[in-house]
Amino acid sequence: MLPEEAARLREEAAVAGEPVDEEEDEEGYIHPAGCARAHGYYKVSEVAKSAYLPQRNRAIVEVDQPAGNSGGNGNNASNNNNAVASSRSARVATRRFVQGMEQSKKAADADSDVFAFNQLRTRKKQLKFQRSPIHDWGLYAVESITAGEMVIEYVGEVIRAQVADIREKWYEKIGIGSSYLFRVDDDAVVDATKKGSMARLINHCCTPNCTAKIITINGEKKIVIYAKTSILPGDEITYDYHFPIESPENKVICLCGSPRCRGFLN
Repeated sequence: MLPEEAARLREEAAVAGEPVDEEEDEEGYIHPAGCARAHGYYKVSEVAKSAYLPQRNRAIVEVDQPAGNSGGNGNNASNNNNAVASSRSARVATRRFVQGMEQSKKAADADSDVFAFNQLRTRKKQLKFQRSPIHDWGLYAVESITAGEMVIEYVGEVIRAQVADIREKWYEKIGIGSSYLFRVDDDAVVDATKKGSMARLINHCCTPNCTAKIITINGEKKIVIYAKTSILPGDEITYDYHFPIESPENKVICLCGSPRCRGFLN
């Protein structure tokens, strides 16, 4: 006998004025075969489930009922179950929303970098190189550049970090210096000593007007110089080399002339 049939029989008995078995009515369901395993599959109501799930009942009581009041009928238990399920669904939806917002922000930032990089390629900034009071040759702006704009891409030969270490020692030995090596990450270094653009002429300054940023375009990492402040025509393009600190005998004097000059590049 299914629960629906049992309920219907109880209603008919009540209408006819026949006595209703309280034990049967409280239990709500009697297996006609005398064994649940012999009955087959059937749907169990939420009220019946709550009678055999004390852990869930306890959680519902602690959250939704005042202290000391653990009672309640089947309808209250069913409502509490629905409230807990709704709360859990709301938390899951919130987490998914936050994750979606983070992914959208990353995608938007990446698209913005790609768009700006494409603009840089189609319309390059007007720059020139000439003698610099900081060091030999320098790179200068011919037009006004707004803060945040891309100035130029730092290009060169992409080599492994192990090869860069060997070349650095060789360049120092022959007197070239290693200031044209730009590290992209732990594995790759851009060497603009013999191959590159005018970006290799950008000198160091302790208070620079530009900053370097590594962006990824179609899976390839690129070094792009951004304007940190507004740059006027005739201003020298500079950025901070961020050389590692070395011993006093290996110090390189800084000639940037900035009021906040650190005195040394390294």
